[in-house]
Amino acid sequence: MNILGIGGVLNDAAAALIKDGHIAAAVEEAKLTRRPEPGRLPEAAIAACLKLAKLEPGHIDHVALARPLPTGSALPSALRIFTKAKVDTVDHHAAHAAAAYYVSPFEEATVITLDREGDLRCGAKWRGAGNTLTLEEEILYPNSIAGLYGHVTELLGMRARADEHRVQWLSMTGKPRFAEAFAAVVHDRAVEQSLSLPEVHPDNRADIAASVQHALETYVLRIADGATNVCLGGGVAWNAVLVSALERRYEGVFTQPAAGNAGTALGAALHAWHGVAGKQNRLDAGSYYLGPDFTVAEVKEALENCKLRFRLLETVPARIDAAVSQLENNHIVAWMQGRMEFGPRALGNRSILASPRDPYSTENLNTFIKHRESSRKFAASVPVEIASEYFECGPNARHLASVGTVRAAYKGQFKGAILAADSVRVHTVSKEDNPLYWGLLHAFGQKTGLPVLYNTSFNLFGEPLVCTPRDAVRSFYSSGIDAMVAGNFLLEK
Repeated sequence: MNILGIGGVLNDAAAALIKDGHIAAAVEEAKLTRRPEPGRLPEAAIAACLKLAKLEPGHIDHVALARPLPTGSALPSALRIFTKAKVDTVDHHAAHAAAAYYVSPFEEATVITLDREGDLRCGAKWRGAGNTLTLEEEILYPNSIAGLYGHVTELLGMRARADEHRVQWLSMTGKPRFAEAFAAVVHDRAVEQSLSLPEVHPDNRADIAASVQHALETYVLRIADGATNVCLGGGVAWNAVLVSALERRYEGVFTQPAAGNAGTALGAALHAWHGVAGKQNRLDAGSYYLGPDFTVAEVKEALENCKLRFRLLETVPARIDAAVSQLENNHIVAWMQGRMEFGPRALGNRSILASPRDPYSTENLNTFIKHRESSRKFAASVPVEIASEYFECGPNARHLASVGTVRAAYKGQFKGAILAADSVRVHTVSKEDNPLYWGLLHAFGQKTGLPVLYNTSFNLFGEPLVCTPRDAVRSFYSSGIDAMVAGNFLLEK
């Protein structure tokens, strides 16, 4: 049974493919084309998924399209290349719920999906039991908590639908002094979009951010009341501070790194797997390394075409040694290895790495590479089996989806990553998920006594994660990154 899922066609289009009972591929169109066209079929993503799964269009049994679709859409006719496939559509929030629940570790869970708008809904509550999802409650547009968060993002001088993550980090430095103002417009499932707030003076910005974050957390906790396990889907699930609040309250919490519109492609495929094909076995998305990878020959060809000088690293130990040598000398390293991550978060295959031992690492990453405000912090990657020595964190640290705390003994060591008080983004890495990155962390620890690296996404200028070797080269030479290990090759400036 081969199932192709397509989602986010109006915004953040992606494709995902289930092949013979495993998730074979998932990739966003924007990462491949770099200039996506909203409203169009993600043809490059579909082609990439077929290539990764070693399938032809005629091998696809079912195509599941997550709504909404363009008005008068000709998309179904564009799918005629799948000559034997049945084509159907999946409700937007049903796809979010499937993406959140069916790959979770739970046999029973309360599933909450929240976003700005999709199929006239901006949220829903589901009951997950075994291989079924039952809708218990729907939240109709415009009662959107995500929309309110977006309005506050604009109020604070940032871009809605793009900078909400900046508001959540800002919230950690403020106090919810305006919680009552938000409580007046957020009650039960109703969310009004007009607020009475003071002038956005610089002294108020962090407190306004803290207040809207408090309103969001209160709203979601109210929906989840009485749950044992909670799965969170939709764009709101990207709010790592919210996920941490849920982890503190509930026995089991799960969200995944492709929680937004792109993730509905995976959700649509999973919905078809269980709901249409009636399959009983649950599938595992693992570590979400579901995108393209590149052979030694392909990387070498890209470097040679760009007339670059490089050094061949023939073995895995040679790759690790080269990176450790750079990091030990406080150089910033671009690390492009294996299959690209699905979702916006770099989980060790498309990452920019820096040493926590370098007192200037955060300043250098922000000023000379990411070109963003100095208050922004970076994740700390650590082997999962020793993470508790340095941090307290929940299971969603596996996908960099929550916030942990640093142990008191290491607050000075990791001050460059601390968001506020003792909070820090933690990324736990297992040998099973990513043996190469796990090995790099351990090798760095053996060399320096500290098996932790700062990790941020390998992308620049608001673009998605780099995908191809050529993307990596362009970003490397457009930034202050000192060295790059791309596959089996080392490049230095």
